[in-house]
Amino acid sequence: MPKNINTPGHRPKLTKTHKLSVAGVAALGAAALAFSAVPSSAQTPTQETAAVSSAPVVYSQEQIKDVKASITDQLAGATVKAEAIAAKKQAADAAAAKKLAAVAAAKKQAVAKAAQVRKAKAAASRSAQRVEVKPVAAKTYANNLDGWIHESLDIMAKHKIPGSYNGLYRNIMRESSGNPKAINGWDVNAINGIPSKGLLQVIPPTFNAYHVPGTSWNIYDPVANITAAANYAADKYGSMDNVNSAY
Repeated sequence: MPKNINTPGHRPKLTKTHKLSVAGVAALGAAALAFSAVPSSAQTPTQETAAVSSAPVVYSQEQIKDVKASITDQLAGATVKAEAIAAKKQAADAAAAKKLAAVAAAKKQAVAKAAQVRKAKAAASRSAQRVEVKPVAAKTYANNLDGWIHESLDIMAKHKIPGSYNGLYRNIMRESSGNPKAINGWDVNAINGIPSKGLLQVIPPTFNAYHVPGTSWNIYDPVANITAAANYAADKYGSMDNVNSAY
């Protein structure tokens, strides 16, 4: 029968093996207490990095859809902007081309008009060269009473001296009967030494005072005598047509 080792007052003896076991257990317990006393935040950086890098990254399907939609909108906006720029450039190019075409057309029209003007001038010049210049023949008058009266009337018209063919002819026939060399030797003028002379019986002082430029200074010249007498009668009576007697 084994001995009762639990008898009060009686302690069993520990063997060497038992002592070693107890010491080992005590050491393990102390180590466990020390480890549990260290704060959880005292982990090393290597452990934290390892924990973070090993944690899986999770994306939701909604986030992916939003990103895709944003990119699509940006691309669409960029496309619209590029198309607007291209359209604006195309319109500007078209306007510039139209302006250049208008300038070219105007220049072409101006060149054509200038050529037409030169052509017309050249044609006019050739036509002028072909025109034969014919000198105007001087008007001739008969060397008689009719011719003298007509020539005198033309000169009177140039100098605005009134008178008609009939008025001149009537007074010539009364004064000299148409003789350009006639001289009055019996009237008061003859008595005073200045007899009347020529077709219209004009005294020398009157002839000199009323002489008309372009005619002869010879008192016996038929045209000069008629024109000077008509000029005197226009001054004194308004016209030779108003003279019906000695004047």
